[in-house]
Amino acid sequence: MTIKLHCFGESGHSYKAALALELSGLEWEPVYIDFFNGETRSAEYREAVNDMGEAPVMIDGDTKLTQSGVIQAYVTDKTGKFGGANREEELDILRWVIWDNHKLSGVAGPLRFMKNFIAEENRNADVIGFMAGRLQGALPVLEKHLDGKDWIVGRNVTNADLTCCGYLFYEEPFGFDRKDWPNIDRWLSNIQGLKGWKHPYDLMPGNPSDRA
Repeated sequence: MTIKLHCFGESGHSYKAALALELSGLEWEPVYIDFFNGETRSAEYREAVNDMGEAPVMIDGDTKLTQSGVIQAYVTDKTGKFGGANREEELDILRWVIWDNHKLSGVAGPLRFMKNFIAEENRNADVIGFMAGRLQGALPVLEKHLDGKDWIVGRNVTNADLTCCGYLFYEEPFGFDRKDWPNIDRWLSNIQGLKGWKHPYDLMPGNPSDRA
């Protein structure tokens, strides 16, 4: 049975789940969420798809899961890929998933949205400045950790990598430039070198150009 992932291309959290599915070799297909026309905020979506009103949502037969980190863990349970080599690594992967969702993606996502996807007159400079500062506090943590390392945890790609890269392949300006972070840049190149890697706009439907 084909796994369905409700997602959209602009969503870095959706990308984490989509990339895990794609690299795992599981049979899956994207189901487009029309986020920018309010689909996730509709009563119908919250009733039928996700009561939290968020993306992504994965449906595999009778199993429905939300939250990218949970979906990534499900892919690992199903395929044995992207997990740790031992219990210590498993806990370290979880540590990075939580850190990313709170400190990296949790800041990069809304900052990118505010700077690129809402009307300029509705952008709050104080909020943007605060979020930009938070991002600049998070990136050095990842940059330092990757010094001399190919992957965040252990010797192979894991869910720690697939979560932390979620927003870092997008070209819209939000305060991250790969050339400023050599260890992160090298690590992102490692991910791009994985068989089956695709850019988020190639992996999922939905692109800013659709609304241009």
